[in-house]
Amino acid sequence: MLHPNRPALILAPMEGITDAPMRDLQGATGAFSYAVSEFLRVVAHPIPGRVFRREIPELLQGGKTTTGLPVQVQILGGDPDLMALSAMNAVQAGATGIDINFGCPAPTVNRHDGGATLLKYPDRIEAIVRSVRTAVPDSIPVSAKLRLGWEDVEDIYENAYRVVAGGASWLTIHARTRAQGYKPPVFWKPIGVVRESLPIPVVANGDIWKLDDFDRCRDETGCIHYMIGRSALSNPSLPYQIAERLHISGRPAPDWKWVDLLQELIRYTDLHRGPKIAQSPTRLKQWLKLAANFGNFTDFEAVKMARSATELLECLDIASQATPKFATCASVE
Repeated sequence: MLHPNRPALILAPMEGITDAPMRDLQGATGAFSYAVSEFLRVVAHPIPGRVFRREIPELLQGGKTTTGLPVQVQILGGDPDLMALSAMNAVQAGATGIDINFGCPAPTVNRHDGGATLLKYPDRIEAIVRSVRTAVPDSIPVSAKLRLGWEDVEDIYENAYRVVAGGASWLTIHARTRAQGYKPPVFWKPIGVVRESLPIPVVANGDIWKLDDFDRCRDETGCIHYMIGRSALSNPSLPYQIAERLHISGRPAPDWKWVDLLQELIRYTDLHRGPKIAQSPTRLKQWLKLAANFGNFTDFEAVKMARSATELLECLDIASQATPKFATCASVE
């Protein structure tokens, strides 16, 4: 999926957000090189193939979205044997790449021996990567995602070395510690140091909100591979802009409107989940709330009380035409 010498832009996994319908929609942009699935947790038993196929329906169609975007399967857990067996099941279910999550900062995940808690144990990181790498065919790339450390950014140097020693094909680094969560600042320079010292590609991730951020990240890391998530949704033009900078897509950013994007997500949700789920406004509000918090979307108050997808689109259409913008959902009742 990731070529060492070919620039790439990757859609980050975001739990409950970048599911199959959203991956379809983002794949249609032509800006992303591949996507990583939301993580599947390996706890007491290996994850069976049917669960992988249910949660990542792209596995039933060659590991790609209906819009042609390759999808890498991400798993999370602390037991090397169970992780290896789960990876084998994923490959048998159709996975074309396995990513191991050592970066999730969620307290519940960390308390149950998963995600970023492994950053405190470099030997375990190496053991898990090696176990997965040994279990799946050589043709299947195995990668890992790390944060800079649990509390200390210096942890990244040892942990990155252990990922390489375990046999990973590439490494994604989120430029914060677990202690930071998603609080600023991000530290891109250590990613550059790691990149220069490793024999495998390094993907830079963290707080690339606009094109200026991307330029600074590129200057500080020297990377040619990048991962974005929240910013891709809060600023739908950004993936196009970065892809153009990387010369991986000649498609200019369209003159998009939120109503059009939401209608597309509804369509893909209907395709994957059926009309009842597609008509729920929950996912649409989740996306617009993200855009309101981190982007320039200003009409969230106008849509937050919508009771269906149709009503939300009507509210949004009214709000986008209102001057001044005082319309609410009451306007369409």
